Amino acid sequence: MRDTINTAVKAAMKAKESERLATLRLINAAIKDRDIAVRAEGNLDGVSDQDILGILGKMIKQRNDSAKAFHDAGRTELEKQELSEIKVIEEFLPKQLSEDETREAVKSVIDDLGADSIRDMGKVMGALKENYAGQMDFGKAGGVVKALLS
Repeated sequence: MRDTINTAVKAAMKAKESERLATLRLINAAIKDRDIAVRAEGNLDGVSDQDILGILGKMIKQRNDSAKAFHDAGRTELEKQELSEIKVIEEFLPKQLSEDETREAVKSVIDDLGADSIRDMGKVMGALKENYAGQMDFGKAGGVVKALLS
């Protein structure tokens, strides 16, 4: 993942795509920030690709929230900037699961874990985050889990 992002940074520099380059640098900064935190905990390898997917997912969620706030405030130029950053970040994420695919993934994890009550929701969500980082909206998945375990 790091190599892919660094290659994209170099390509954006050569093409003089300043907005894309700024977003890619934000991605690298977020990864490096997390690397520092992980190394402080004793893991000298830094963050894994799975962790990077989580970081990217969090960045998209933050930008969606900001875009909504800017839209509500009538700041369309800032909303457009946030949405363009989302497009750049999404390039590095795997294909997002549809609602049906998310429901099937949740059912599969529930069956694998033998979850049968709402008390197992934490286990199910943990397994989903481990196996589907960057591929699904966990806010929506939480609702599906709750509905299936109730």
